[in-house]
Amino acid sequence: MKKTYKIDVDCANCANKMEAAAAKVEGVASVSVNFMNQKMSVEFAPDADEKKVMKEVRKQCRKVEDDCEIYID
Repeated sequence: MKKTYKIDVDCANCANKMEAAAAKVEGVASVSVNFMNQKMSVEFAPDADEKKVMKEVRKQCRKVEDDCEIYID
C-alpha cells in the first residue's frame, strides 16, 4: 500500500535527511520526500501496520530534524 502525507519542513537538505531516516524504519518499503510540494510518499511493506510505522517514521525524522512535522491522518 502507498500513501502520501503532508509534511512541514524548512529546507531541501532537511527533507533529504527525513527521507533517509524514514527509509530505515521497519515496515517502510520505499519513501520519497518532495520538498517543493511538502509531501512524503510512503510505500508500506506487506502486512505492515501503517499507523505504527508512521509513528516510528515521525520519531526517527524528528531525531534528524527536530522542527519537522508529518501530518498523520
